[in-house]
Amino acid sequence: MDKALIIFLDRDGVICRYYANDYTKDWESFQFLPGAKEALKNLHQAGAAVIIISNQSGVNKGIYSHQTLQEIDSKMKAEIARAGGKITASYYCPHTAEENCHCRKPRTGLIERAIRDLNLNLQRSVAYFVGDSETDIIAGKNAGLITILVLSGKTILAEEAAKWEVAPDHIAPDLLGALKYIL
Repeated sequence: MDKALIIFLDRDGVICRYYANDYTKDWESFQFLPGAKEALKNLHQAGAAVIIISNQSGVNKGIYSHQTLQEIDSKMKAEIARAGGKITASYYCPHTAEENCHCRKPRTGLIERAIRDLNLNLQRSVAYFVGDSETDIIAGKNAGLITILVLSGKTILAEEAAKWEVAPDHIAPDLLGALKYIL
């Protein structure tokens, strides 16, 4: 029996544009990265469960509302579906770093919740975490996942990752490039 394929993805810098000093605070500021919809279509065709795990502290900072975050998520999923892809589920941490919650990456609370909610069996799966930052890689490693750093968001140079305490398993230019390791 083939193993199930599970892909955990960060959102900003992996699927959509990452704003270094700002936030994706409404649908108008949400911009798909080149190749992201194609990659998500390819993952769906491969039968992968695709789960978004994303810190969204702009909610608790009062920059945008929880309702706005849900609207962005809904519209993003609809666009991905129109392109032939599918997001199985999405989990967002609205907390700031100062709130010290269990769900904010690099902690694994959202990943653990997704595993419970979706009844995922990591022992019978090949599971990845694809992200654009050190916190993504740490969260993925702490959850026992294969990690892929994409250079399409917060981290843009592979040399940056060489200084991290926890190294990614693979580095790719973007989500489409990460499929080289996944599929």
